[in-house]
Amino acid sequence: MHLPVILAVARRASFAAAAAELGIGTAAASHAVKLVEDRLGLPLFARTTRSVALTEAGADFVRSIAPAFAEVGETMDRLRAAGGRISGTLRLNVSRVAASMVLTPILAELARRHPELVVEVASDEALVDIVAAGFDAGVRLGEMIAEDMVAVRLGAPCKAVLVAAPAYLRKHGAPRSISDLAAHNCINYRLLSSGGMYAWELLDRGREVAVRVKGSVIVNDACYAAELALAGVGIAYLFEPLVRAHLRQRKLSRLLPETAIEEPGLFLYYPRRASMTPKLRAFVDVARELARRPA
Repeated sequence: MHLPVILAVARRASFAAAAAELGIGTAAASHAVKLVEDRLGLPLFARTTRSVALTEAGADFVRSIAPAFAEVGETMDRLRAAGGRISGTLRLNVSRVAASMVLTPILAELARRHPELVVEVASDEALVDIVAAGFDAGVRLGEMIAEDMVAVRLGAPCKAVLVAAPAYLRKHGAPRSISDLAAHNCINYRLLSSGGMYAWELLDRGREVAVRVKGSVIVNDACYAAELALAGVGIAYLFEPLVRAHLRQRKLSRLLPETAIEEPGLFLYYPRRASMTPKLRAFVDVARELARRPA
C-alpha cells in the first residue's frame, strides 16, 4: 500500500527517514509517493535538495486519511490486547529531563511485560503539537500542558533547587541570599519555544520571584546543565530528582534551600478526544504502579 508511505514522509519530512521507519528503500518510498501524486494529479510534497514539505493539497490529503489509518491501527491493537498481547508502536515526545527523571524504569518494566510493544521516544525540549507530529502522547511538566489534553501524573511534585559542586564553592563561596547570585557564575537556560532566557523562579520570604542570572554558559538542556555543575563551572537551577543521587553522594551541594519552589511534577498527556489505546493504557498502568512503590 502506498498511503502509509505518504503518512510516514509527512511525519518525518524526509523520504530517507520514512523509508527507514517502514523498512523499505528510499527509491521505493519516492516511487510510492509519485504513484499517488500521479493518480491524484497533484503534488503532495514540495521537494528541494535539502527539505521535503507538504503542499497545501498534501496537507489536506494527510488530514483526510490519517484518522482512518490511526483507527485501523488502534482496532488491530485492541484485538491483539483482547487476546492478551499488547503490541504496536507507542510514539512519545518527551523532554530530555523528563526522560531522565521518570521514563527509564517505566520502559524497562514495559519491555519485560510486553515484549511485542515498541516505544519510540523522541527527546525534544521544544513544545510541539503532538497530534500534528504524529505522536501518541507526550511527557512534560503539568504547567506546560494545554487544557485540551488529558494529563496523567507520572511522578510526585518536585522542587527546583540551586546546586553547585564543592570545587566551585571552595573557590567562590556560597551565596547567602538571592541577591548574592548576581556575583556568581550561573548556568543560564535558553527557552527553545520563545528564544528567551529562563528566569529562575525562587521564593523570597515566601513570595515567588523571577530572577535573571548571568554566567559564562547558556544551555537548552537541563541534563547538560547538571553536567556543567558537576564539573564546577557554576551554579545550576535544576529539578531535585535529576540531581538527587549527586546530592546524596555530595558531588553537588544544595544552595539557599529556603528559596526552592515546588513544581507540579511530570505528566503524560494525550488528546482529550482520543481514547486511551491498549498500548497507552499499558504505559499508564506501569507508570502508576511504579509511582506507588517506595523510592
